Amino acid sequence: MRRLLPDPADLDDAALIEAYRLPAGRSLRVNFVVSLDGAVTVRGVSEGLGSPGDQRIFRVLRALADAVLVGHGTAAAEGYRPLTADSAVGRLRTSLGRPATAPVVVVSQRASLDPRSRLVNEAVSPTVLVTCEAADADRRAALAAAGVTVLVCGDDDVDLTLAVDQLRRLGHEQVLCEGGPHLLRAALTAGVVDELDLTVSPALVGGQARLLHAALPALQRLQLHQVLEEDGVLFTRYGVRAAR
Repeated sequence: MRRLLPDPADLDDAALIEAYRLPAGRSLRVNFVVSLDGAVTVRGVSEGLGSPGDQRIFRVLRALADAVLVGHGTAAAEGYRPLTADSAVGRLRTSLGRPATAPVVVVSQRASLDPRSRLVNEAVSPTVLVTCEAADADRRAALAAAGVTVLVCGDDDVDLTLAVDQLRRLGHEQVLCEGGPHLLRAALTAGVVDELDLTVSPALVGGQARLLHAALPALQRLQLHQVLEEDGVLFTRYGVRAAR
């Protein structure tokens, strides 16, 4: 892995971690892999766009995060599982002096998370559901009974500003969002995104699964902070908004 910006250098594993470490304080960073034409999946999943370097950065970002935020649709499509102590991410977290596991936070307006799923039943750090008052009360109660931490944020839709605040009160200051596109747009619209980490795969896909599925209310200009490269794949960090 080599850094192109801001200061050209070859990065070993330790330097790669430092390249993505954030200062203390609340932050929401979003991580996506995209093709040159903006596709975020190949046949419904992101794996086809990845690379060994992308997987290394994926593990680093999870190791540095207090919690992993994901939309229910993406969690279901990608087969999300809890973070475990014996995984590569868990071992990296331990080597950094951090708790071996961290919660997965699922956003679902309808509280659609299955209480029988592995994401619920195999979680060491209890899975968190972010939903709203309009979600079925019995479904919310069943998830809470199964050990899920249920956060009700908003009335008819999920209020992501309130969700970020509630996560912080639970001790999850630095949150990593892994999508999907609907959650990214909602987070950008709510103004809660601080950083976009975009892996650009040298591939063309076509189709409809794009980084943003609809126009934003207003143009957002990002600031390029860092560019890494490996095997023709670019790994970028963009500042999205002023730190809170």
